[in-house]
Amino acid sequence: MRIWFELTNSPHVNMFAAMIRDLEQDHEIIITSRPLANTIDLLDLHGFKHEVVGLHYGGRLTAKLLGFPVRVMQLRQFLAKRQIDVAISQSSFHSPGVSRLLGVPSIYMNDNEHALGNIPAFICASKIMVPEFLSLGKLKKQGANPRKVIHYPGVKEGIYLWELDARLSKEGGWQRKAKSRKVVYVRPEPWTAQYYKGKRNFLDDLLLGMQDHVDVVLLPRGKEQSIHYQKPQFSRIRVVATALDIANIAPDCDLFIGAGGTMTREMAVLGIPTISVYQDELLDVDRYLLKVGAFAHKPELMVEDALRYLELTESRPPNRELLEKGKAAYDMIKNEVLNS
Repeated sequence: MRIWFELTNSPHVNMFAAMIRDLEQDHEIIITSRPLANTIDLLDLHGFKHEVVGLHYGGRLTAKLLGFPVRVMQLRQFLAKRQIDVAISQSSFHSPGVSRLLGVPSIYMNDNEHALGNIPAFICASKIMVPEFLSLGKLKKQGANPRKVIHYPGVKEGIYLWELDARLSKEGGWQRKAKSRKVVYVRPEPWTAQYYKGKRNFLDDLLLGMQDHVDVVLLPRGKEQSIHYQKPQFSRIRVVATALDIANIAPDCDLFIGAGGTMTREMAVLGIPTISVYQDELLDVDRYLLKVGAFAHKPELMVEDALRYLELTESRPPNRELLEKGKAAYDMIKNEVLNS
């Protein structure tokens, strides 16, 4: 089979990396990407051959709407002679439309019930795969045909973190090194995301207040955000301008502070003490993880609160139930790809 993976944002690379390596043993894999956040860097870090197609059109809805058909046609042109058999993507609103134009089946995955791009994706996709807690009612409001919908167990992050946990456990990668100060990783707010309506740079005071007590490592979402945190007042904060693999972050991280998004959920599932400072209404996936006690939600987080949480909360083993569900979801998705 010739399988097309459309990877349009940083989390998608980690999500599908193990599956791509698994499938490429017996099948031909085609990967397309776009320049957003750390997507290209992560693909290169994993050593995946990929084709950068089109642009990311920023955070403005009008620009996204105007750019949508442009990239659809660019993808169609790139894939027209490659005779793909099936397409799969997470949150790529382009992939199902391109697949429909090419006349091939597509699997569309998403765990964000607020994404407007779900509407054309749900209409065009052959199959829609979502986590178990997303209700049919919400999916139908965005045009999903219930006959297309397949619920997989657990959360999206479990689909690949089970493999990372198994690998780190086997290689001794979970062993923590002795260090003089605690290390806090911070992932700021998603400036260019259509769904994000919160404030920008609201973490600045927190970062500046914490640097006297802990080592702060900031993981920016793209070059513009990276430039902001390279200003002189943040000189004592380590800003990671290139992509870092989760396998390098998790064993080193004593506390993770994230303004929402996949990385926050990844750390929570892996048992790292995690605080979400997300400013908007929580997604259903975050409510699900809060219900099982995977992380704390403190949108008005102060320095003293963060340091107290760090002092009182110890790292736990990865959430075994979510990882086991993730393995089951992985097998389910792989089978859907091969049987499409």
